[in-house]
Amino acid sequence: MRNRAPKKNRLRTYLSNHLRVALGSLGRLYGQPVATFLTTAVIAIALALPVGLYIALDNIGQLSRGWDGSTQISLFLHTKVNTKEAQQLKQRLEKHKHIKNIEFISKEKGLEQFKEISGFGDALKYLKQNPLPIVLVVNPKILNNQVDNTAHLVQELGNNKLVELAQLDVQWVKRLYTFLEIANRSIWVISSMLAMAVLLIIGNTIRLDIQNRREEIEVSKLIGASDGFIRRPFLYTGIWYGAISGVLAWIITQISLFLMTGPIQKLALLYHSEYRLSGLGLDNTALLIIISCMLGLIGSWIAVSQHLKEIEPS
Repeated sequence: MRNRAPKKNRLRTYLSNHLRVALGSLGRLYGQPVATFLTTAVIAIALALPVGLYIALDNIGQLSRGWDGSTQISLFLHTKVNTKEAQQLKQRLEKHKHIKNIEFISKEKGLEQFKEISGFGDALKYLKQNPLPIVLVVNPKILNNQVDNTAHLVQELGNNKLVELAQLDVQWVKRLYTFLEIANRSIWVISSMLAMAVLLIIGNTIRLDIQNRREEIEVSKLIGASDGFIRRPFLYTGIWYGAISGVLAWIITQISLFLMTGPIQKLALLYHSEYRLSGLGLDNTALLIIISCMLGLIGSWIAVSQHLKEIEPS
C-alpha cells in the first residue's frame, strides 16, 4: 500500500505538469494574437488546399459510381434463337459473378424502340417479318481497379454459341478511372510537398521562439533542468499551432463548400439531378486535426533538437 500511493502521486504530478505546460504554451500564443493568427493562417491555407482537392476528387468519384450503370453490354443473339432459348440464356448469365443484372429485349420491343429512334415508323410497317434479333442488355459490375474485367466479360459472352455480337464501349470508363488515378496521385504529391512546407513554417517559428527565450533556457540549464523539461513547452506550442491550423483549415474548407454549393445545385437542376456536394465527414475532420497536430509536433521536435543543443550557459 505504501508503494502504490507514491506511484499514484508521481503519475498525478507528471500529468498535472504536462497540463500546466500545455496551458502555459496556449497562453503564450494567446498573448501574441496577431503573430499566432498569421502563422496559423498560413499553415491552414497549406492544409486546406489538399483537403479541397480530396473533397473534389471524392465528389467526382461519387458521380462516377452513378455513371457505372450506363456501361452496358449489348448481346445480339442469332435471329434463329427463340424466346425460350433466350430466357434460358438470361437465367444462366444472371448467376455470373461479374454481372449485376440483365434486361431482356424481345424482337417486338426492339422493333418498337427502333421505330421511335429511327423515325422510319411508317416505312417499317411494310416489312413482312421482324428482322431484328433478341437482345440481352447486360449491366456488368465495374470496380475502380478492375475495368479490364469488363472487356474480358465481353469476350467471354461473345463466345457463347447463341450470341452473334457482343458490343461494349468501355473506353470512356477506362479514361475516367485513369484520370481519377492520376488526380489521386497528384493529391498525394501536392500533400507531401505542402506537409514539408508546414514542417518548415512550424520549425522556423519554434526556432525564433527558442532564440527569444534564450536567456530563460540558459537559466533553466544552470539550475539543472533536463532537456526534456526545457523541450516540453516548445513541443506543446507546435501541437497547438497544428491544432489551431487544422480547425482553421476545416473552416476554410467549409466556407469554400458553402460558396460552391449554390452554383453546383443550379447546374445539377439543369441536368435534372438531385446531386449535392459532400464535404468532410466527422472521421475525416478528426483525421485532419490529428495530422495537423502531428505535423506541428514533428516540426517543433526537429527545431528544438537542432537548436536546443546550441544554447549552453556561459
